[in-house]
Amino acid sequence: MRRRYETSGRIEAPGTLDGGDVLQVGWTVYVGQGGRTTAEGIRQLGQVLSRLGRRVVAVPLRKVLHLKSAVTALPDGTFLAWGDRVETDPFPAVRMVAEESGAHVVPLGGDDVLIAASAPRTADLIAGLGYSPVVVDITEFERLEGCVTCLSVLIPGRRRM
Repeated sequence: MRRRYETSGRIEAPGTLDGGDVLQVGWTVYVGQGGRTTAEGIRQLGQVLSRLGRRVVAVPLRKVLHLKSAVTALPDGTFLAWGDRVETDPFPAVRMVAEESGAHVVPLGGDDVLIAASAPRTADLIAGLGYSPVVVDITEFERLEGCVTCLSVLIPGRRRM
């Protein structure tokens, strides 16, 4: 039986890589280059992921600590972004959202999309696109600049036959 995760890698100094800067959409992995992730870290990640058929795209960051604090994606690969915190040219399809926290979503599987209660207009937009927003109140975390992407760890379940 083949193991699910056979490839691993290590980012060696002077490269650095922060998980909050890594956003996988399909076979492409977008990586924010800024305060915590360096060009060398992105290069090394690209070497590891190329063996898995993944493509790595560097995204310059400005005015934001992590990529996923500025842009995330819906299940269909449409990116949600807010303001001018990240260059949107690297992304194929971008929808600008009205609220900062609207740019922080986590696809949960199927049509379910996790989103903060502080983004009601974006939740309505997502619902209008055919998705089911799963709205959570994370007000206390948002006071410390937290968002649903910072608070989520997705663990894939086993498929049942």
